[in-house]
Amino acid sequence: MITRLIDRNFANMRLDRYLRKAFPDEPLSVFFAVLRKKKIRVNGVVGKANQMLAEGDLINIYENFKSVPVEEQGVTLGNTIPQAEKAAEEKPAKGWSSKNKTWKSKALDIILQTEDYLVVNKPSGLASQPGSGTRPGESLVEYLWEWGREEHLDFKPTIAHRLDQETSGLLLVALHGDTLRDLTRMIREHEVKKFYLALVKGNLKKEKGTINASLTRTDDAKGSKMKVGEDGGKASITHYSVKQHYEGYDLVKINLETGRMHQIRAHFASIGHPLLGDTRYGDFALNREAKKELGLHRLFLHSHRLEYVWEGKNTVQEAPLPKELQEVLDKLKKIRY
Repeated sequence: MITRLIDRNFANMRLDRYLRKAFPDEPLSVFFAVLRKKKIRVNGVVGKANQMLAEGDLINIYENFKSVPVEEQGVTLGNTIPQAEKAAEEKPAKGWSSKNKTWKSKALDIILQTEDYLVVNKPSGLASQPGSGTRPGESLVEYLWEWGREEHLDFKPTIAHRLDQETSGLLLVALHGDTLRDLTRMIREHEVKKFYLALVKGNLKKEKGTINASLTRTDDAKGSKMKVGEDGGKASITHYSVKQHYEGYDLVKINLETGRMHQIRAHFASIGHPLLGDTRYGDFALNREAKKELGLHRLFLHSHRLEYVWEGKNTVQEAPLPKELQEVLDKLKKIRY
C-alpha cells in the first residue's frame, strides 16, 4: 500500500491529475486500473478520477507502483517532490555548478517576496525558460529552482507568465501549486494589468491610442514571428500613451489587454513606429545608428509595472528603467507638442 498526505501544492487538483503529477514514471494504464478496481481511498472513501482534492486529504493506494521504492510503500509521507523530479533537481545542470554563488546577484533581482509568490525583475538577455539557444542552467526558471533549493522549498518556483529574452522587467513567480493555479487564472482572465515602457521610432500623432490588430504566428528557420492583420489570426489589443516626446523618438507607456507573443513589437512595427533595438521587427539601419550614437545594445522594452488584487488587497509593483535604458534617454533631446 502507498499512502500520501495532500499538501497545499496539490490541493484543488483532480485525483487523476494528482496521480500523474505525484507518480510521473508510472504509465497512465496503471492509474486507470487502480481507479477502475476501486483500489484508491480518499479519507477512507473510494476515490473517483474527477474528484477534487483538499489540503489534508489522506490518500491510500492499495497497489504497489514500480516507481515507488519498497521502503516508501506502507508509510505515510508528505507530498514533497516526486522521486524522479527530485533526483533531477539534485543533479546540477551540465555546465552549471551549485557551488557557484554569483548567479543570484547577476540574474535574480527579487522585488517582492511573500509566502505565496515572488515578483522578480528579469534582466534583458536572460531567457525566461530553458530552450534551444539557451545554455543549460542559464535561464530565469533554473535560477529560481536553485534559489528554491537554497530556501528549502518543497515546490519548484514557477513563473506564471513570460517575457521575451530581450525584454526586461517584472514577472510573477508562484511558490506553491495552488498559487500557480490562482496566478495563471488571474492572468488568463485579465486580472493582472501589465504595463511596459518602450522607445519607438518617430513621434506618434496621438497622445493616446489603441492598436487593435490580429496576430498570426509563423515559424521558419530564422525563428518565430507574428504577422499582423491576417485572416484567422488571434485578436490582439494594445493600449498606449506617450510618456515623453523626444527628437525622432517617443517613450510610450503600454498596457496589454491581450498577451500574444511579440505583441508590442509587432503592433508598433505595423503602424510605422518600431521599437528601438528590435532585431526582428525593427528598423535595422536605425538600430545600428542607435547602437553607435546612443549606446543601445538591446531591445528598448521594459515591463515596469504590475497591478493586481491578492487576498483582497490592491497590489502594485514597479521596477524603474534599467540603467542602460535610462542612459539612452539621457542622451535624447526632449520636445513638447
